[in-house]
Amino acid sequence: MNDTVSIIIPAKNEGSALEKLLVKIQALTANDGWEIIVVNDGSTDDTSSICTSAGVTEVKHLYSKGNGAAIKSGARVAKGENLVFMDGDGQHQPEEIAGLLEKLRGGYHMVVGARNRTGQASLGRSWANGFYNWFASKMVGHEVADLTSGFRAVNAKKFREFLYLLPNGFSYPTTSTMAFFRAGYSVSYMPINVLKREGKSHINLLRDGVRFLLIIFKIGTLYSPLKLFFPVSVGFFASGLGYYLYTYMSKGQFTNMGALLFVTSVIIFFMGLISEQIATLMYARSDS
Repeated sequence: MNDTVSIIIPAKNEGSALEKLLVKIQALTANDGWEIIVVNDGSTDDTSSICTSAGVTEVKHLYSKGNGAAIKSGARVAKGENLVFMDGDGQHQPEEIAGLLEKLRGGYHMVVGARNRTGQASLGRSWANGFYNWFASKMVGHEVADLTSGFRAVNAKKFREFLYLLPNGFSYPTTSTMAFFRAGYSVSYMPINVLKREGKSHINLLRDGVRFLLIIFKIGTLYSPLKLFFPVSVGFFASGLGYYLYTYMSKGQFTNMGALLFVTSVIIFFMGLISEQIATLMYARSDS
């Protein structure tokens, strides 16, 4: 194929794993002329010297801005028509890049490397990711095999349409996937084998546990807010109706609690309508 490829690797203090990863990538792509970009997200180790020795492009953050910010920095400077994102911690295998690109060249706009249960960092992460995948699948009406995988290949032009939507933190995979589905672009999945990461994870159980819960709501609001708000509104309305019938049959009156539940259902419904309009305007921006 004549299309060009840029491999973007966000890295923060992943020197040991990064050095081995770059050797593997260069051995596989020596004759392809692919661009390799390492985004040094405020590392305090020897990441810079490793990039120099390997002869790859380094985009350096003066301080840590987050995984999503690193992805955006890499995407902005990349010259390739197709972009491949992979972690610098040794989990992703360069041998599987070709499979992602083959599917991408088959007409898809995004191809995501889908991990199995053994590729998850822990039982808790496996359960959480399984729930995200199920919830996202219900929202978009298509199977979402791995919503949070950071190993993916994308059409560069399409991906850059949504840079302004991407957060600076770890949830860029979720945001980009839902944005592609919302825009009507084609998304596919390819099973991958994930190795055990080298070094210490940057995930904090308490902090990121709360973040993962918020991702659930972000999934809904990114794709179709009304699909999330409407069932909640119906739930409050049904609760209000049930409570009203109970109090009317037992006491012959309509209580303040019943009124509160009815009003809450109406407020949530209109919040959903407003959110739907805001989401439409956000995606309209990407088309301009």
